Amino acid sequence: MIKSEKREMKQGSGDAMAAAFELVATPAIFGFLGWLLDRKLEIFPICTLVFVAVTITYASWRLYKQYTLRLTQEAEQRRETWLLGSENVN
Repeated sequence: MIKSEKREMKQGSGDAMAAAFELVATPAIFGFLGWLLDRKLEIFPICTLVFVAVTITYASWRLYKQYTLRLTQEAEQRRETWLLGSENVN
Protein backbone atom coordinates (compact mmCIF):
# COMPACT_ATOMS: atom_id res chain seq x y z
CA MET A 1 0.00 0.00 0.00
CA ILE A 2 1.44 3.38 -0.93
CA LYS A 3 1.66 6.30 1.49
CA SER A 4 -1.21 8.28 -0.05
CA GLU A 5 -3.55 5.29 0.32
CA LYS A 6 -2.51 4.82 3.95
CA ARG A 7 -3.03 8.52 4.62
CA GLU A 8 -6.46 8.42 3.00
CA MET A 9 -7.46 5.36 5.03
CA LYS A 10 -6.31 6.97 8.29
CA GLN A 11 -8.22 10.14 7.38
CA GLY A 12 -11.35 8.09 6.75
CA SER A 13 -10.98 6.32 10.08
CA GLY A 14 -10.50 9.64 11.85
CA ASP A 15 -13.58 11.09 10.17
CA ALA A 16 -15.64 8.05 11.20
CA MET A 17 -14.47 8.31 14.82
CA ALA A 18 -15.30 12.01 14.90
CA ALA A 19 -18.78 11.35 13.50
CA ALA A 20 -19.39 8.55 16.01
CA PHE A 21 -18.23 10.74 18.89
CA GLU A 22 -20.46 13.56 17.67
CA LEU A 23 -23.48 11.25 17.49
CA VAL A 24 -22.90 10.04 21.05
CA ALA A 25 -21.40 12.96 22.96
CA THR A 26 -23.55 15.82 21.71
CA PRO A 27 -26.92 14.24 22.60
CA ALA A 28 -25.46 13.11 25.95
CA ILE A 29 -24.38 16.65 26.79
CA PHE A 30 -27.71 18.16 25.75
CA GLY A 31 -29.57 15.37 27.54
CA PHE A 32 -27.69 16.20 30.72
CA LEU A 33 -28.52 19.90 30.30
CA GLY A 34 -32.16 18.97 29.71
CA TRP A 35 -32.11 16.79 32.82
CA LEU A 36 -30.76 19.72 34.87
CA LEU A 37 -33.46 21.99 33.46
CA ASP A 38 -36.14 19.37 34.14
CA ARG A 39 -35.01 19.08 37.76
CA LYS A 40 -35.06 22.85 38.15
CA LEU A 41 -38.56 23.17 36.62
CA GLU A 42 -39.79 19.84 38.08
CA ILE A 43 -41.13 18.62 34.72
CA PHE A 44 -38.98 15.52 34.23
CA PRO A 45 -38.35 14.16 31.44
CA ILE A 46 -39.77 16.66 28.93
CA CYS A 47 -36.67 18.83 28.31
CA THR A 48 -34.36 15.80 28.44
CA LEU A 49 -36.27 13.98 25.71
CA VAL A 50 -36.72 17.09 23.56
CA PHE A 51 -33.06 18.11 23.78
CA VAL A 52 -31.83 14.59 22.97
CA ALA A 53 -34.28 14.15 20.08
CA VAL A 54 -33.40 17.51 18.54
CA THR A 55 -29.64 16.95 18.77
CA ILE A 56 -29.84 13.41 17.36
CA THR A 57 -32.01 14.64 14.49
CA TYR A 58 -29.69 17.55 13.72
CA ALA A 59 -26.49 15.48 13.97
CA SER A 60 -27.95 12.77 11.71
CA TRP A 61 -29.12 15.33 9.16
CA ARG A 62 -25.72 17.05 9.20
CA LEU A 63 -23.86 13.76 8.68
CA TYR A 64 -26.22 12.83 5.84
CA LYS A 65 -25.61 16.17 4.11
CA GLN A 66 -21.83 15.84 4.49
CA TYR A 67 -21.95 12.28 3.16
CA THR A 68 -24.03 13.18 0.11
CA LEU A 69 -21.79 16.18 -0.64
CA ARG A 70 -18.65 14.03 -0.41
CA LEU A 71 -20.27 11.31 -2.53
CA THR A 72 -21.22 13.85 -5.20
CA GLN A 73 -17.69 15.28 -5.24
CA GLU A 74 -16.15 11.82 -5.57
CA ALA A 75 -18.51 10.91 -8.41
CA GLU A 76 -17.63 14.14 -10.20
CA GLN A 77 -13.89 13.48 -9.82
CA ARG A 78 -14.29 9.93 -11.15
CA ARG A 79 -16.36 11.21 -14.06
CA GLU A 80 -13.67 13.78 -14.93
CA THR A 81 -10.95 11.14 -14.68
CA TRP A 82 -12.93 8.78 -16.89
CA LEU A 83 -13.53 11.51 -19.47
CA LEU A 84 -9.84 12.48 -19.51
CA GLY A 85 -8.88 8.81 -19.91
CA SER A 86 -11.22 8.30 -22.86
CA GLU A 87 -9.86 11.48 -24.56
CA ASN A 88 -6.30 10.14 -24.32
CA VAL A 89 -7.31 6.89 -26.05
CA ASN A 90 -8.73 8.67 -29.12
